[in-house]
Amino acid sequence: MSARMRLPNRLVTFLFTDIEGSTRLAQMLGADYRSVLMEHRGVLRRALSTGDGVELFTEGDSLFVAFADAAAALTACAAAQRALATHGWRDPQARPMVRMGLHTGHAEPVAGEYASPEVHRAARVAAAAHGGQVLCSAATAAAAGHLPTGVTLADLGLHPLRGFDGRERLFQLVAPGLDRDFPRPRTLDRSPHNLPAPTTSFVGRVAERQRLRELLDDHRLVTVVGTGGAGKTRLAVEVAHDLVSSYPDGIWFVDLAETGAAGTGTAEATGPDVVAVAVAAALGLRPEPGRPVARTIADHVAARRLLLVLDTCEAHLAAVAPLVARLVGSGPGARVLATSREPLGLPGEVVWRVPPLSTCPAADGGPSDAMALLLDRAAATRGGQPLSGEEAGHLDRVVTALSGLPLALELAAARLRVLSTGQLAARIEDVLGVLDAGRGGWPSGGGRHRTMQATLEWSYRTLDRPAARLLRRMSVFAGPVALPAVEWLGGGDPLDPLATLVDKSLVQVEQQPDAATYRLLAPVRAYAARALRDTGEEEVVRDRHVGWCLRQVRGAHVDPNGRPVTLSLYSIDPLADEVRGALRWTVTRGLAREGLAVATSLDQWWRERGLASESRMWLFRLYERIRATGEQLTEAEWAAAYQSHALQAGAAGEYVEQLRFSQRAEAMARGCGDAGLLARVLGGRGAPLAGMGRLDEAEQVCREVTAWARREGVPGDAVAAVYTLARILLRRGALDEAADLLAGARPLEASRPAERGQRTVDLLLGLAALRRGDVVAAHDHLMAALRSRMGFGFHAQVSEALNAVAVRCLTGGEPLTAARLFAAAQAARARLRLAAGPFGPYWHEQQAVARAVLGDVVFDAAYAEGATLSLEDAVAVALTVEHPDLAVGSDRFSHSA
Repeated sequence: MSARMRLPNRLVTFLFTDIEGSTRLAQMLGADYRSVLMEHRGVLRRALSTGDGVELFTEGDSLFVAFADAAAALTACAAAQRALATHGWRDPQARPMVRMGLHTGHAEPVAGEYASPEVHRAARVAAAAHGGQVLCSAATAAAAGHLPTGVTLADLGLHPLRGFDGRERLFQLVAPGLDRDFPRPRTLDRSPHNLPAPTTSFVGRVAERQRLRELLDDHRLVTVVGTGGAGKTRLAVEVAHDLVSSYPDGIWFVDLAETGAAGTGTAEATGPDVVAVAVAAALGLRPEPGRPVARTIADHVAARRLLLVLDTCEAHLAAVAPLVARLVGSGPGARVLATSREPLGLPGEVVWRVPPLSTCPAADGGPSDAMALLLDRAAATRGGQPLSGEEAGHLDRVVTALSGLPLALELAAARLRVLSTGQLAARIEDVLGVLDAGRGGWPSGGGRHRTMQATLEWSYRTLDRPAARLLRRMSVFAGPVALPAVEWLGGGDPLDPLATLVDKSLVQVEQQPDAATYRLLAPVRAYAARALRDTGEEEVVRDRHVGWCLRQVRGAHVDPNGRPVTLSLYSIDPLADEVRGALRWTVTRGLAREGLAVATSLDQWWRERGLASESRMWLFRLYERIRATGEQLTEAEWAAAYQSHALQAGAAGEYVEQLRFSQRAEAMARGCGDAGLLARVLGGRGAPLAGMGRLDEAEQVCREVTAWARREGVPGDAVAAVYTLARILLRRGALDEAADLLAGARPLEASRPAERGQRTVDLLLGLAALRRGDVVAAHDHLMAALRSRMGFGFHAQVSEALNAVAVRCLTGGEPLTAARLFAAAQAARARLRLAAGPFGPYWHEQQAVARAVLGDVVFDAAYAEGATLSLEDAVAVALTVEHPDLAVGSDRFSHSA
């Protein structure tokens, strides 16, 4: 029977096939193309005949076949694709990639052919397929019923077909031996983008989004660089969503983290080709026979205006760079937004380093970006219930400890499923231990982002030995440091490995006007510190860090040439976390002797920053460490430690403890043969005695010490005794003697770089002038003391000066300003946890005078206003107090006789 007599009717399944890229294949093969074409037809006919398909016509590289059974048609198509893939083609590069499309509908043959719209629908389905792919309509899927074991149909969704109303649901045939991963179908509704849909809200980054959009407007290649978990991908995707309408040919996203031969579903995609194949798939392109995929992509984008978002480029950096260079060079309309842990290193590349989320409160008083993210994710872990104000307070510490790193904040929020906010805050110092505890419930994002450990391991594995060693060593630094600090760690010239760490976003560089500084984000530091322990380097490196801290603290007392300078406590403030890290090491595994040297070198800083109790805690722990290890200290070292301890106790108002440790210091100092050391120890003896109310004894001690120090030729070392004696004399009203004593002490104070910035002589002379009613002299002395104390960072001493200026205002007829300054001084002393001090009763007495002058209501209002002032603002208010000579009514500059 002829083919025309055997055409299926009624419910017919139509199949169309053709070769993808046949024109390119014909150009490549030339005269050999005809033999390949005929060979391909033979392979198809043999396979399709197994489903009883009837070939209606052959035209060029296309076949049109009709089947009576949909399941048999699909099974035959699977066999045909396997046969094409396994056939022994003379040139494997010339293997024809055949696309197939099927549709089932009611049709009747007339004169040996079908005149039905169902045929055209089948042709449109075939046109939507890619080489090696088999697509079918929903009608074919329904008619097929049960398919053989291992053969399934994957639903690709609804798609419009050219010339037909509505949308057709398309299915892909999935069977053993067939490729699985293809670009989206070639239909009319090609999306303007393939950007991933976010599953969580995007928090903050307003300025960063704007800046990134501006960079893409001006540059064709922008690489967003940052450490693992910095939020590069999420930011890039958000910016790309913002720009969809700006790119008429689409925005196409490619995640290179999982790219590989298996991931592409293409056996030929190996080595550098995996990146090109992944990009081509995102653009809806398939490799062409005998032609590099990169060239196919370049030709495609040459005349188009599109944005390509390449994510996680560091996974295939060597393959990404040449492909991107080719793309941006192919035409002016294509732009690339890349995310990577290190730059691509291409000409014209703009490297934009994504900062951590801000930990500073918003300008409108709202939470910082980092806090907002943590609160949002924490609420999600609790069924949408927002956190209370008290809980948010605990999370401030978490945000700071995690350096605003988005992934770390997400993981911390997940921990709140099992921990309270207080428990999380208490444990956050163990960053990796807390964030990576357990295995379930973490945010999605691939294996490298499942835990912080995995995220950082991804980058660490790419480092060469010098860079890995430097990263481990830099983990001992708690904050940003300059290049000399990195050099101090040893191990040769650090510039090359440091540059590697900066490029790979493991070290953050911060450009300063005079020099760059370098720091590790907290999670990176925790990972590197763990690696430092694992390699056995920790003891040597941390001991060097302690030595560096001691050198820095002592360096605050001298200029670059080693000459003494007036001590500024502001130069020590940046070292606070470094010092604490050094002390933690010395009280556990390091040398307690070095720890004592660090702690005592910071003697004034502890007191002036309200940290006297913390200082005493470290000293007690160091004493215990020395007893446990049996370290040997000299008498001078013990004397310095005990003297420092005594001064910290006095700042906290613990006068009995102060006296006890002063006596211990004296016992040690007397065995040293150092008159200056003994004078410094004895010079502080009067303060605890006066604090305990033993004024006569304190006065006698001070007079004896100052006289002895003069005889020994070390009067400057006993200047503390002069100050204490002057305070006692002022309290007793011996103003002339106090003034004479202080006048003689001025050169002593000027010779002491550690004391002269406090201008204690001026402060006390100002108080003496107030007692005499000399507002002009008092103003000059007190303002000099206030400016100097604030200028050199002596904050505890500033609070005393504010009280004194308040008395000057009260005496000079400005009781409202006096009330405000009294309140500001008291608030500062409370923040710094300072004892009332020797003048405490006097300040209280003067406040009562101001209240009597103003009345309770006015005084309380002014006092409440002053209590809200910061120390800086209070000093600014005090410095605006007009000099008495310039006040209205002053006759200082009168021209009368």
